[in-house]
Amino acid sequence: MTPCYSERVDAALALVSGAFRGIRRKGSGVPYLSHLLAVAALVAEHGGDEDQIIAALLHDVLEDIREIDAPDIEAQFGPRVTGFVVALSDTTEFPKPPWKQRKLAYLALLRGKPAELKLISCADKLHNATTLLRDYASVGDALWDRFTASRDETLWYYREVLAALRTDYDHPIVGELESIVLRLHAAANAPMPAHDDANPAG
Repeated sequence: MTPCYSERVDAALALVSGAFRGIRRKGSGVPYLSHLLAVAALVAEHGGDEDQIIAALLHDVLEDIREIDAPDIEAQFGPRVTGFVVALSDTTEFPKPPWKQRKLAYLALLRGKPAELKLISCADKLHNATTLLRDYASVGDALWDRFTASRDETLWYYREVLAALRTDYDHPIVGELESIVLRLHAAANAPMPAHDDANPAG
């Protein structure tokens, strides 16, 4: 039987299961590993190759795990995976810069990224938005208290991510994200505006 993937995927799974062992999702208490596994599954299900699946597993490592840096990732997984993970990180600084500063910088870069990177970014945002929608159904407006950003800033960010992903990229996963973002706006009683600029909440 021809393997579907190499032992590099096993190594990535081992790395993130160890690195994120004590980290939970904000407010929900769900192990953070669930998000990394979900993003990797979405990437695989939408045609991602092995490097993209590995990068999906590792996409939050540089942001959240101080003990691991880009050279560590390159030594184990190579330059292509490392390039993906660096591009998917809105910061590698500790402490992190202000939320809006990080998101504006990420959006500006995302627009020009290739399709292979946008697939992973979209999978990440799709899973995040899906969990937001599910949690909003359970806790209502108390959901927004979990995060640094306000409700309006969070919704603005997802709209801008959609716009950035659509720049020279056409893939069914973007439509899936749009559907969830529309539902999230509707649930929060915040209709999506026809156009956004880069200045959320004034």
